[in-house]
Formats: sequence, structure tokens, C-alpha cells
Amino acid sequence: MEIIYVYTRKRSEFGRPCNFSDWPAKVTADIPPDPSLASGFVLRSPVDSYVQHTSDMSEHEVNTERVEVESRGVNHVEGGWPKDINPQEVEQTIRFRKKVEKDENYINTVTHLGALMEHCVKQNNAINIYEEYFGEEEMAEVEDEPPSAKTINVIRDPNVSKRTATRLSWHPDTSKKLAVAYSSLEFQQNVKDMSFDSYIWDLENPNKPELVLKPSSPLVSLEYNPKDSHVLLGGCYNGQMAYWDTRKGGLPVEVSSVEVSHRDPVYGAVWLQSKTGTECFSASTDGQVLWWDTRKLSEPTEALVLDITRKGLLENALGAVTLEFEPTMPTKFMVGTEQGIVIACNRKAKTPPEKITSTYSGHHGPVYALGRNPFCPKVFLTVGDWTARIWSEETKESSIMWTKYHLSYLTDGCWSTVRPAVFFTTRSDGTLDVWDFLFKQNNPSLSLKVCDEPLSSLRLQDNGCVVGCGSKLGTVTLLEISSGLCSLQRNEKTLATAMFERETKREKILEARHREMRLKERARSEGQETEERPEESPLEVLERVRREFFEVIEAELQRKARAETQHPPSAFQVEDGAGEEAAAPGAESQLPKDGEEEEEDAA
Repeated sequence: MEIIYVYTRKRSEFGRPCNFSDWPAKVTADIPPDPSLASGFVLRSPVDSYVQHTSDMSEHEVNTERVEVESRGVNHVEGGWPKDINPQEVEQTIRFRKKVEKDENYINTVTHLGALMEHCVKQNNAINIYEEYFGEEEMAEVEDEPPSAKTINVIRDPNVSKRTATRLSWHPDTSKKLAVAYSSLEFQQNVKDMSFDSYIWDLENPNKPELVLKPSSPLVSLEYNPKDSHVLLGGCYNGQMAYWDTRKGGLPVEVSSVEVSHRDPVYGAVWLQSKTGTECFSASTDGQVLWWDTRKLSEPTEALVLDITRKGLLENALGAVTLEFEPTMPTKFMVGTEQGIVIACNRKAKTPPEKITSTYSGHHGPVYALGRNPFCPKVFLTVGDWTARIWSEETKESSIMWTKYHLSYLTDGCWSTVRPAVFFTTRSDGTLDVWDFLFKQNNPSLSLKVCDEPLSSLRLQDNGCVVGCGSKLGTVTLLEISSGLCSLQRNEKTLATAMFERETKREKILEARHREMRLKERARSEGQETEERPEESPLEVLERVRREFFEVIEAELQRKARAETQHPPSAFQVEDGAGEEAAAPGAESQLPKDGEEEEEDAA
């Protein structure tokens, strides 16, 4: 049924504005109910009805465009020099300067620029914008702060089969990059498809490595060149040496041949302080120390067999686990061995036996870490078995300080680069210990559980505030140390040096005493061998000891009896057991009688 309602209007009213008014309700159509349709419906019982009373929500998503960050750098070297002159060579630069300074243009240019420079210098001298006005207050706050550390980054091995992070090396110029060497050091535990790759990580983008290093064998050691940050030196598991230039990609520039390389994994690879910046040396558990020049890795330039008997026999050599070199002492280096002995060497000695100068024995197992104190180079730290020990070059027989024996094995350690009294150690239970022996000697100032697996490697940034810890599963954890542990305290150098000297002096005295006791014991044993003394039976020994004991008791009783019979002296002195008196002037009445003197003589 259609409902139609017709609205009519006069043509003259078309276009006029509507004029609405109120009208009462009016029924225009009515549909009456039809009872006959009821039979077409089915009664539903029970009847469920749902009512949802919630506000309508709308979801919107927006994807912003990803910003891709690309690192760009500029290599800046000392400019103004001709290509044929090396700025590092002092003689060449001095000769060139003298030649230039004689030129008239040079004098006119310097005169012109001098006025401009003088104006800038006067501006800088007017006020020091970097002056610290409240340094003492900041130092007081640092001293009150308890030792702490917080995790700032975690870098994981991207491979499925996890490998140990055996070595860490910070970028020498910017501390934003970290080179990590990965390899599995467990004997015959390498998985078939285990990766050989090691990585350089950019800490600002730690999701993927900045560069993948692809050696021929897994890297055990890896080190940045301090003079050229693009060059890295690596020691492989199969004993080969290789070096990379990051500008040329991930493949090594040159690799040493197997015939002239080490026979065991290269656990130590260190750059030397040289004019060219290409000299380095390496140590391995095959008992050799080899010197290399990266410009020619076909053969080592020099070799040393670590035979402490000084016979130069490779079968008697001690296996090297760690290598130490201090640039301020260019001819000396130290080697930590598997047998727990530290070997001090001098490269410039005339003969190979003379190159091994001294040995330090104090650990029950391999020496996993070895490093000189950056403020006191004569003092060095060793980490092995369950302890960390501090040694002085002057005491060979024993260390001057050492930590307690831990329940778990110690795996690595290093000195703080900014505080002479602070050093770090890692343990096989995943704990990082920070020791400050000016504050506490028995226990570490800070112990931090870094991970559940054993920690394998440790490296501190040059600023001393960030420490990297590598684990057995290839996880590198970066921790920021609290300012109290990485800020030089007042008089700390003086106090630390005084403590080192005091402990060194104490050990020297003990060494001399032990040496004297050993000589006496040796002389006594030799005298017993020459003299044939009749052996005493146990009963004779007991009787002799009893007789000597009663003689001592009898002598003591007689001495006490004499002291009681004498009057207390006033103006003279009596020595115990001697029977001698010293009479003072005017004290004749105080002297003992003749009978007492006779008794004393008889006694």
C-alpha cells in the first residue's frame, strides 16, 4: 500500500520563504492489526537478547618515513707539507721550515696574519669561557656517590651457532666503534657450519655490524692500529697473522703464510711503537714470539723462543697466553704463559738467551691477563687461576698485593686508564669486579652480575668510563661506570705510589729473610751430613727434654728467691740474675750485707 500525501500551493506563492507554524498531530494513515497473520510466527522460548553498552572506538595508524643514517667522515692530516716530506719525520720538517722561513712572501704573510691572530688571542685572554668555578663542590659530590654501573648497550653474535667473544678493541680516535673477535676456543668443539667472521660494531647502530671481517680462520686476537684507525691486526686460530684496511672492505689485505706462522692459536697481537706504524708482534701457545711488518707479512722479521732455561729449545718453551707492551718502554715487553709464569723480556738484547731477563712465578694456572699500571709502569697486574696479583719489577719471588681466592675462575682483567688504584676483573660465573685498593683491599668496591654465562674478555675505553665485557656466547655488554670510579681523586697518585713502594719494601725484607733462612737450613743440613751424631732413642730424647725443662725451672726459682731476700733498692740498680749492684753516693746504708753477697756468689 502506497502512502501518498499531496502538498498543493498556489503558483503565486512559489519562491516565497517557508513559514512554519505549530499544528496538532494528525493521523494521515492507519494500518489495523491482522489476526490471521499470527499463525505464520513461531514462538521462541527462551529468548536471548544482547545489549552492548560501550563507546565506539576508532583506530588510526600512521607510518612515518624511515630516516636512514649514513656515516660520513673526513680524514684530516697535518696540511701544508709537500708530498715528498713526511710530517712525522722531525729532521725533514725542520729542514723544510728553515727553507720556507727564508722566503720573503712567508715573512709578509706572517706579518699580515699576525695582527689578526693577535686580536683573537687577546679576545681569548680577556675571559676564560671554560673556567670551572665550582670544581671543589663537584669533587665532594663525586666522593659521596656510591660505586655503581649501568648497562648502556648489549651486542650479540648475529650467527645461529654462538661463539666466544675472545678479544675487544676500541676505536683509537672515536669511542663509538668496537671491533670484536669471535672464535670457539674449545678443542674440537667447532660446529660444521660455524662462521669464521668477526665484526666491527658502530655503537650508534648496534642492530647490524658496520663491517664484517672475513679471515681464513677464526680470529682469536684483534687490535686497532693506534696510529692509523683504518688498519686492524688479527691473529687467527690456525696461527696465521692478517691485517685489514677498513677502506678496502672486509677481506684481509695480506695474510702470513702457514709455513712461517705460529703452530697454535695467536692469543696475543700487539702493535709496536714505530715510525712507520706498521710493525707489530705476536705470541702463541707454541712457545714463540714473532715480530712482523705489515708491509711484508711473507715472513717474520724476528723470532724468540720462550725457553726460560735459555737454551732456545722449542720443546722446552712455555706457551704464551697473553702479551703486554707499554709504548713508554719500547724495548721491554712481558709474556704471560700457560704454566702461570710471567716472562719479562728485552728485545734489544744481543743474544736470544739474554732477551729473557727475568721470570715471575705466582699463579697455579694460565695467566689470562697482564698489564702495566699506566701511572706506575714498574708495577703490573696479572690475572690467573682464582686471584689477581699486583707485582713490582723489583721483587721476583712474590707479588706485592693480591686479591682473595674467589670461588670461580678469573678470566680477564685490566687497569683503569684514569685512576692508578682501580682495576677490573671478570670471572667465569659472569661477574665483573671493580677493585679500588685505596678504599678497600679485602673485597671489590663493586661486583656486578653481567650475565649467566662465563665472561671471556674485558676492555676499557680510553676515557675510563665505559667498559666492554665479552661472554662465552658472544654477547658484548657495555657498562658505564659511575663517576667516582672513573674520576681521579685528590692525591690519589701520591697515595697509590706510596702504597706500591711500601709493599715493595715489605716484600724485599721478607725475601731477604727467607733467603737467610734457606741458607741457614742448607748449612745445617750440610753440617748434619758431615757430622756423625749417634741417634737417640725416643726414651733418651724424652729424658733429655725433661732434664732441660727442670733446669730452666730451677734457675727461675733461684732468681726469684734472690730478688725476695734483697731489700728494695732506692739509689742503686740491680740487674736480674746478674747479682751486680751499682751504689749511688751517700747510700752506704742501703748496701746488702756480706752474708747476702756470699749467698749470691754461691748461687
